[in-house]
Amino acid sequence: MQQNRERAQQLLHSMTIEEKVAQLVSAWLEIREDGTFNVREYGQKEQRTGDVYQEVLGKGIGQLTRPFGTMANDPRKQAKAINKLQHYLVTQTRLKIPAMLHEECLTGAMIKGATVFPSALNYGATWDPDLIGRAASAIGDELRSLGIHQGLAPVLDVARDARWGRLEETFGEDPYLCGLMGISYVKGLQGPGRSPLATLKHFVGHSFSEGARNHAPVHCGMRELRNTFALPFEMVVRNANPGSVMPAYHDIDGIPCTSNYSLVTDLLKKQWGFDGLIVADYEAIVQLVNDHHVADDMAEAAALAFNAGMDIELPGFTVFKEGLIEALYRGLVTDEALDRSVLRILEEKLRQGVFEHPYIQEDAIDIGSAKNHALAREVAEKSLVLLKNDGTLPLKKGMKVALIGALADHPYAMFGGYAPPVHLQGSHGPKETVPALAKTIRTALEDVMGKEQVLFEPGCMLYESKMERAVFFPGDVNEQGGGTAHELSKDTSGIKRACEASSKADATILVVGDLAGLFGQGTVGEGLDASSLNLPGVQEQLMDEVLKTGKPVVVVLVSGRPYTMHAAVTDARAILSAWLPGEGGGEAIARTLVGLNNPSGRSPLSFPKSVGAMPYVYNHHKKAGGLPTQKQFGSLFPFGHGLSYTSFAWSDFQVEQNQIPNNGEFKVSLQVENSGKVGGDEVIELYIHDKVASIVRPVKELKAFARVSLEPGEKKKVLFTLPADLFSFIGERMERVLESGSFDLLVGKSSDDIVFASELSILGEHKVLPKSWRCLSSVSIVSVS
Repeated sequence: MQQNRERAQQLLHSMTIEEKVAQLVSAWLEIREDGTFNVREYGQKEQRTGDVYQEVLGKGIGQLTRPFGTMANDPRKQAKAINKLQHYLVTQTRLKIPAMLHEECLTGAMIKGATVFPSALNYGATWDPDLIGRAASAIGDELRSLGIHQGLAPVLDVARDARWGRLEETFGEDPYLCGLMGISYVKGLQGPGRSPLATLKHFVGHSFSEGARNHAPVHCGMRELRNTFALPFEMVVRNANPGSVMPAYHDIDGIPCTSNYSLVTDLLKKQWGFDGLIVADYEAIVQLVNDHHVADDMAEAAALAFNAGMDIELPGFTVFKEGLIEALYRGLVTDEALDRSVLRILEEKLRQGVFEHPYIQEDAIDIGSAKNHALAREVAEKSLVLLKNDGTLPLKKGMKVALIGALADHPYAMFGGYAPPVHLQGSHGPKETVPALAKTIRTALEDVMGKEQVLFEPGCMLYESKMERAVFFPGDVNEQGGGTAHELSKDTSGIKRACEASSKADATILVVGDLAGLFGQGTVGEGLDASSLNLPGVQEQLMDEVLKTGKPVVVVLVSGRPYTMHAAVTDARAILSAWLPGEGGGEAIARTLVGLNNPSGRSPLSFPKSVGAMPYVYNHHKKAGGLPTQKQFGSLFPFGHGLSYTSFAWSDFQVEQNQIPNNGEFKVSLQVENSGKVGGDEVIELYIHDKVASIVRPVKELKAFARVSLEPGEKKKVLFTLPADLFSFIGERMERVLESGSFDLLVGKSSDDIVFASELSILGEHKVLPKSWRCLSSVSIVSVS
């Protein structure tokens, strides 16, 4: 560490202002396989003349933005091209400083040929942090083999409104669940060497935007912000040593997060002790001029972001590279602050070995393996949530089924918005980026049931035309979305054929939901905020008609948000929520339908009764439903809900001590037995309610959970330990306070299905907790003979 600091300081002392600022810049280049490139800047391909290498890289560069994940090129050929750029930096620039490389990685490396894991909602639905840690570790391994130094994940936004397009990027609606999953993801991705750096985003409150609209202001008091939206970030910073944080696009009470000193420096760095890099979201700094109008020009925008704590503009080729230099000349930024930021960048490059190993080892690239595909399928299987079932599932052997739905045989239906088939531009369209091992639901179901047992009719299409070009840069979209929207089909002519197929079968599998996309190119994803929670297109009409056939209907919801689906809730025999389950999703769904996998996911979201109830979450304040309580307030299926093909018996609930001092811990135990006929996993959820507090508290808060695997007849004891600190909150004086008093402990199978309850008390004086407060519960599981 000291050696890196000394070497970085030597470099720093020899640098010109232009060379220093270049280290705070990331260039987004569309790199061709021969090493030539175009520059992406605010949505335009700038045609530069002269020596483009010298113009873009001549003073050095901090990072290269998505060098693999912008073009759908062969990764090994692309690595050779990237190495040409690194070779130029280490041989043709004065200081010979290589660039760091960053890529998106929420559902896997967003690169052609990489494993596509399920969406973050699927991660949350597993209620299995260890499994998500294994998935993130596999993603980290793939990124490391590609020579990537920073990954732009996880998303720690706490879901609040089903209309929000980016809901599929979140772990769910509970801060504790998001934080625990975030800890596992960061530890897995970064590995023991903190490389590649994980990037926590979007700091903070991004998911609580006005009307659930992309980039819209957030109307939230600082107390609520800290107790709900900042909590996962704090948990991860304190427990997982993340390497980077990305501030969000929006403003809170008139202050953009990109330039919010009190959040980025005071809270994140000083109070929580974050010591990594602060990186700008794409185009966020220029938005200080063009959208927020808090800066008059690029120099002022650069100064606002930099002085708030920003280290790197991702990507940036104008604001920091030119504006920051002008800001220095005007005295808006100090030389000392610039040096501190550059020093952080150089030390990170030295720590990760970028100087010693600037080139990607092309032959060592290891992505898209069968092992990782199996892991992706495991995550998908454990994330499937059986919302409803009257015994129709699993399907009986020998049944003939009608498989209906626009998504049942769609090659992109399983993927989230930050997966290669959705995001990458290829010479032959997105299809070339679909993983080789991926199967559609139709293909997978025919594999497990036999082709002769499956009658397929799509019934409708989501889109009549193919998506010609991925839209993945905010600057590609004008404010009205003109010219970018991919229009939904209104054609209902196929519904009759679907109903005929249904009438010929013993049961119908109706697949409905979303095609993820970006900025108008799908039904869910970034920039695809909804005004309705009806199924997109004519899928509701298809569902209504298929349900009228009288045949047993199983609805499979493949989606990035919960839909109301009132007809299915009332009349379908079963509903299986698959979220966006990645490259193993088709297999996971098919195997679950026929009983080869017992569904064990629990919903990380409430399924709202109505779009008019938005925002709705389980951990609301008591008055949130109005007075009298609005009829549409509440959920069709609650947070934490999920059924199984087996049954579980809970017994021997015990609380070791119902009263503890304010530095103590509660120990809660129970026994769980598989009382059914097949093996399965049960999830035990512990909630608390603060009965009297100095500020209004939620009606329930998740504080612990455990996923328990049991064979038929098997019994296990589950012991939870809850430190008193878990009952604390940010109070009236904006300090984390633990107040003595009484609490309800609620132990259940969902946030609504409570099996055991007890009253707990914390004794002693109210106290302000130290920075190192205990924010995690623990669980142990032992077999009972």
